[in-house]
Amino acid sequence: MKALLVDDERLARNELRRLLAAHADIQIVGEAVDVEDALTKVGTLRPELLFLDVQMPGADGFSLLEQLEPPLPQVIFTTAYDEFAVKAFEFSALDYLLKPVDPNRLVAALEKLRPRGSAAPFAPGTASHRLTLEDKVFVREGDRCWFVPVKNLRLLESEGNYTRLYFDDQKPQLFRSLTAMEERLDAKSFFRANRKQVINLAWVEGIEPWFSGGLLVKLKGGMKVELSRRQAQDFRDRMSL
Repeated sequence: MKALLVDDERLARNELRRLLAAHADIQIVGEAVDVEDALTKVGTLRPELLFLDVQMPGADGFSLLEQLEPPLPQVIFTTAYDEFAVKAFEFSALDYLLKPVDPNRLVAALEKLRPRGSAAPFAPGTASHRLTLEDKVFVREGDRCWFVPVKNLRLLESEGNYTRLYFDDQKPQLFRSLTAMEERLDAKSFFRANRKQVINLAWVEGIEPWFSGGLLVKLKGGMKVELSRRQAQDFRDRMSL
């Protein structure tokens, strides 16, 4: 997995490099010292994982995430301040590590990136393990369980480090990031509409022009989802509009 280190402190980047040397599946493709630098390198290097500091000169780490277009890399925050943890998980952060980074906590964070076996619902996997519309998934929220056809999932919505699924008249919340769930879904059938929502294209009922060149997509059942200008263009290309 390709990783980018974003931190204005050289010593912090060096220490993280040293710790990550023990993880052969993590390939550090570059380093960035601030948000502007990171935006450029995310665009050119296409990392799948960011190790992101919060407080840096100029804009902070959250500003970087707000400027990135989907699909977003996975994010592990590395910071000396614990007061930003709640906000970090609002951005669907994979984990939040305090400096100096504890090697055991780093291991635990990286484990969240790796497949846990086929029995885990929506466990991260490779493209060969993606679910088709004809598959079914086991969904559990507390004491309630469903065996849901993938084709019935009309919308997935990020809520911090959780994701809410919408199917039939149900909307359970699962402790799994939207990005992790998206990795299990067929990209031909599901579309990342924005930073917080993935839609099932088979449920699209109508499309309207929206602000700043975006689109407003109406799903069967009445739900509406906004697409940014960039995602609207991707949507048009996908749907041949």
